[in-house]
Amino acid sequence: MVQKTPVTAALLDQFGPTVVLTEAEAKAAYTLDWRGKYPSDALAVVRPDSTAMVADVVRLCARHDVAITPQGGNTGLVGGSVPTQPRREIVLSLERMSAVEDVDAVGNTMLVQTGCILAHAQQAAEAKDRLFPLSLGAEGTCRIGGNLSTNAGGINVLKYGNMRDLVLGLEVVLADGQVWNGLNRLRKDNTGYDLKHLFIGAEGSLGIITRAVLKLFPRPRDRVTLWLACADPAQCLATLNAFRGRLGEAVMAGEIMPRIAVEQALSRIEGLRPPMPDTPPWSLLLEVGVFDERGQINETIDAIVQDSMAAGLVQDGVIAQTSEQARALWQIREGVPEAETRAGPSIKHDVSVPVAMIPALIEEGTALLERLYPGSRPVPFGHLGDGNLHFNLCAPAEAVGDPEREAHFLAAWGEINAAFHDLVGSMGGSISAEHGIGQMKKDELARTADPVGLALMRQLKATLDPENRFNPGKLI
Repeated sequence: MVQKTPVTAALLDQFGPTVVLTEAEAKAAYTLDWRGKYPSDALAVVRPDSTAMVADVVRLCARHDVAITPQGGNTGLVGGSVPTQPRREIVLSLERMSAVEDVDAVGNTMLVQTGCILAHAQQAAEAKDRLFPLSLGAEGTCRIGGNLSTNAGGINVLKYGNMRDLVLGLEVVLADGQVWNGLNRLRKDNTGYDLKHLFIGAEGSLGIITRAVLKLFPRPRDRVTLWLACADPAQCLATLNAFRGRLGEAVMAGEIMPRIAVEQALSRIEGLRPPMPDTPPWSLLLEVGVFDERGQINETIDAIVQDSMAAGLVQDGVIAQTSEQARALWQIREGVPEAETRAGPSIKHDVSVPVAMIPALIEEGTALLERLYPGSRPVPFGHLGDGNLHFNLCAPAEAVGDPEREAHFLAAWGEINAAFHDLVGSMGGSISAEHGIGQMKKDELARTADPVGLALMRQLKATLDPENRFNPGKLI
């Protein structure tokens, strides 16, 4: 059991052991990040069940000079949701604030507490014949607060945008315990600064988001899922643009995968089946939403595929005939990150460039990474339509299983990140497309960010959280 400090004693006295966890075993799930890269500890884990209780916790921690790490589902990939040491700190988990409070099918909005699991928000919208379109691999465990704090993206950004584009209003507990009620359901409101955008993407460093008004959309009557074989990324991009040119915003997702990513998934994830006899050099996974009659759109899709094949952009293709077949295709894409983990250590990059630069980034980035660490295996995959690639680097095959060689490879992480991020910057890109900065990329942000913009961020932090109470050691 953790030694009682004034703050843990006060927390236990005020809220009790159901809300306040102090045993090491109970805290363990909250103090280790998803990748296991940033083990930490906390004085306590506090699990409030209301905005008023969150405000009380913040005020109590302020009196005792204790920092707070806000936490949703703890599924982040950059160490932003666990404490840093050695400052005295608690984890404030929003998991008990998980309610969907209201779904307005007429106004196309939904009011949720930010401990709500993303999949539950999706299901609540679907029950009212609406769509909440944020979709990502961790949707069964990640929570809306974390999605907001990292401005999460996922597979449907192509049509619906990032989390920032899916929010109308927020409720936020500030560093002095005041509660800002910005739970606005209005599509038009020009009454000064749009304050919610200060907190979206701020990684919990400016305030604790407790409730949110989310945008809903009409639910597609059906979906058409295609797996297309291409020779190179330029062909994938040209094919995606051909679909968008004919179908517009009906194209909901466009994912690109190299042969190595697909073969790793097929060989290491049980139950996956190859979509075609031979794995192509590059695969393009498309999803088209059907909002009226499917027959006509099927004819258009068939015509686009035939035209793309005649133009030499597509060499082969599969169109899912059932929802089960569509799910099977998506399971391959979703299995890529897990398969990569099973294939041995890898160095991660989550970057974005202007969409037109994707083929150049893949070509030049692959050459750069192979040159920096000979024998390593680049695996660029991800969201082609919005310019976001997870451009990871797997260790040389012969190094996998050899602890000394694996450690040598991982020791090059910083050098490889810096060189690759410089390439991305030269193409007008971002070093963090959808995972955030957290602990992992804090130094890289300081190295690569526009100095005026970084100074503005620091001024905002100093104004809204002058004691550096919220999520210290992250972002800036």
